[in-house]
Amino acid sequence: MSQIVFLNTEPAYCPGGPSLQCAAQIDGCHASYEITAEALEDHFGARSYLREDLIPAFLNHRKTIEGVARGVFEMTGACHIVLHSGHFRFAA
Repeated sequence: MSQIVFLNTEPAYCPGGPSLQCAAQIDGCHASYEITAEALEDHFGARSYLREDLIPAFLNHRKTIEGVARGVFEMTGACHIVLHSGHFRFAA
């Protein structure tokens, strides 16, 4: 099993998605994950797709989001993943 570490940095806002991109490491190598604005709005209370609404929603639910990201990293073996609303449908 890989060692996955989530870096405690503020996510980068990607307006093209829109999404937030976050840094991670897998077995010491650079990795990243994105969470879509739609997922943050659908499941974590973001009021809009604007950065000022997405960042607080992410920070308030970071542990849950990282738990789902960990599962997707482990399941796919990828070093970059995008988390969509459907990934959180059954998250606790």
